[in-house]
Amino acid sequence: MQGVGWLKAEDQTILSLHERVVTENRRIDIDVDNNTYWRLKIRQLQRSDKGCYMCQINTNVMKKQIGCVDVKVPPDIKDEETISDITVKEGENATLACKAKGNPLPKITWKREDGHKIAIKNKSKKTTLLDKVRGEPLLLNKVDRSQMGHYLCIASNDVPPAVSKRITLNVNFSPVVWVTNQMVSAPLNTHVRLECFVESFPISVNYWTNEKGEMIPQG
Repeated sequence: MQGVGWLKAEDQTILSLHERVVTENRRIDIDVDNNTYWRLKIRQLQRSDKGCYMCQINTNVMKKQIGCVDVKVPPDIKDEETISDITVKEGENATLACKAKGNPLPKITWKREDGHKIAIKNKSKKTTLLDKVRGEPLLLNKVDRSQMGHYLCIASNDVPPAVSKRITLNVNFSPVVWVTNQMVSAPLNTHVRLECFVESFPISVNYWTNEKGEMIPQG
């Protein structure tokens, strides 16, 4: 049988004529079995190999068959479209964006790195605690300090391995001060220890003053 050829269907690029490979792509090969079967072989598949291929038989009435190749590609995080960290004030909304590529298109799952549940608040301020959240982006309404931390964007598409990226959420809030004992008594000429506890983000600058408002030196 003469006049058998393989072509890339979408642009009609000729890959082979009978038993001779004519493309410069060295990953392409032709396997002919007893002038009956013409097999197109593509080694080390790449993304660019995705598409349909046509086997064409140049008889009096041209015949053709088309076969298609779908190249499965594991997920990969698109760094240029994914934030690494975000800082908001307490009470504001936060949007954590994470994009991934691959074939099939990867699905995004969110988890907290510390294992705590993700707090999702709706418009009525009702909070739902979830081990993981699916979909992109992750929307956090009216965040509070308890939601601050590292979040993992996990991309998977059933083609191993899955990949993840850490995104840090910082929540700025004013200092909160509390003391365990507001009144401390001690005998004359003895030592006394006064303690106060401060919570804030970013970390605050702390110091003591006396009743006149004068700063007390440390040490």
